[in-house]
Amino acid sequence: MGGITEGFVGAVGRTPLIRLRALSELTGCTILGKAEFMNPGGSVKDRAALGILLEAEEQGLLRPGGTVVEGTAGNTGIGLTHICNARGYRALIVIPDTQSAEKIGLLRSLGAEVRTVPAVPYRDPNNYVKLSGRIAAETPGAVWANQFDNLANRRAHYNATGPEIWEQTQGRVDAWVAATGTGGTYAGVALFLKERNPRVRCVLADPHGSALYAWARTGELASEGSSVTEGIGNSRVTANLEGAPIDDAVRVDDQAALDTIYQLLWREGLFMGGSVGINVAAAVETARRLGPGHTIVTVLCDSGDRYRSRLYDRDWLAGRGLRQPDRTAAVAAA
Repeated sequence: MGGITEGFVGAVGRTPLIRLRALSELTGCTILGKAEFMNPGGSVKDRAALGILLEAEEQGLLRPGGTVVEGTAGNTGIGLTHICNARGYRALIVIPDTQSAEKIGLLRSLGAEVRTVPAVPYRDPNNYVKLSGRIAAETPGAVWANQFDNLANRRAHYNATGPEIWEQTQGRVDAWVAATGTGGTYAGVALFLKERNPRVRCVLADPHGSALYAWARTGELASEGSSVTEGIGNSRVTANLEGAPIDDAVRVDDQAALDTIYQLLWREGLFMGGSVGINVAAAVETARRLGPGHTIVTVLCDSGDRYRSRLYDRDWLAGRGLRQPDRTAAVAAA
């Protein structure tokens, strides 16, 4: 049990590690999920949001009544808006219109000014990230959070998430597995764990449509296919990801990720978002590659509540060529 915390900010972090029983038994390894969905804003991005805003305050860039501008797939914007509310700032969020209605609606409910924009590649000047930077530059008293290239993001994970995992496992961790969008979570934890034990294997998980799997394997950015997952994968190497240790990479297709999140719901009682499917499926593959007896840590980024109209809707999935897993068949097979 935690003690008394100071508001929203004091409640960020110190999330538990959850042993994924069924998958641990299946692989003969201990597979642990860092329960980041238990942060007060509901996702791992609360940590990056807090780290970015605290550093902006310390540097005198963000003053009372100021505005925080960010381009986000949703979760960082949600975390930022919560903290802006708590600390007296305005939040202006630029988000691709391809993201789930649940996330866009939540941002508006929290009081953010939300600007939805067409989803275009990063090379396009109207990409949501570049657009948010221009808006920040044109807005008096505004700070651009710049989560992709602001190293405060990965420092938040190096300074807190990594040490928490090390302490919770008592230093007995063989592999760290995570997908990456900004690179902050993966890189911050990987850098910390490698310092503590160079033998910890750091594995990048990636969906189809992202160029990072090929980059990790060959050094060249190249992508193939597409994915319905939100907020992970990238066409470039961000400042947060640059220099992070990568020992291996696993690419996970949408159907495998979908099967995984439904298994987590039916066998573990965990209602998770799509990126969790990528992370956990990659952790299982890492367990297969390492063999029994290892401890593997990954991230349970956010809950499935933000994707109910998509990942948990049979018609939406069918429209994208995906099969909604059948509980009876899956449980019987297990």
